[in-house]
Amino acid sequence: MNSKNGIIRNAEEKEYTEIGELMVWVFSQLEGFPKESEQPAYYKMLASVGELTKKPGTEILVAISEEDRILGAVVYFGDMQYYGSGGIATQEKNAAGFRLLAVDPDFRGLGIGKMLTIDCINKTKEKKIPQLIIHTTKAMQLAWKMYEKLGFVRSEDLDFMQGELPVYGFRLKL
Repeated sequence: MNSKNGIIRNAEEKEYTEIGELMVWVFSQLEGFPKESEQPAYYKMLASVGELTKKPGTEILVAISEEDRILGAVVYFGDMQYYGSGGIATQEKNAAGFRLLAVDPDFRGLGIGKMLTIDCINKTKEKKIPQLIIHTTKAMQLAWKMYEKLGFVRSEDLDFMQGELPVYGFRLKL
């Protein structure tokens, strides 16, 4: 996907470390989100996000500026059994999902997160998968609103607790 704010493409292996660092930075700065000391395993997973691509159907999509700067990234799961969340989401059949959407704070408000989300929606449609599943938290209110505007609907059956953090599920029927 191309836009005036950059292009969306599959991340290259050489970019995985930088993407992991971006994700750690973005998530650690969210007000009300657990810190690394509270959930070290989660932050270790973020830092080594490239490892997730070893699972079938799993890709990292990245938004890149004209100057080759990483603006944001998301992990797309073509098969929910590899999604890696708590709750029942990994048991969903005929579903894709995405997690770990992160946008560089210097580039927020430019539609980067929306571009990444739409790319995930389009990828799911191309694969003729009937639904897309995501999770978010109260700390991610901007993303939450964007997801709802794009047609995602709260699905309480997908909710779970990550330690002390409530995580909320959403579905988009395609």
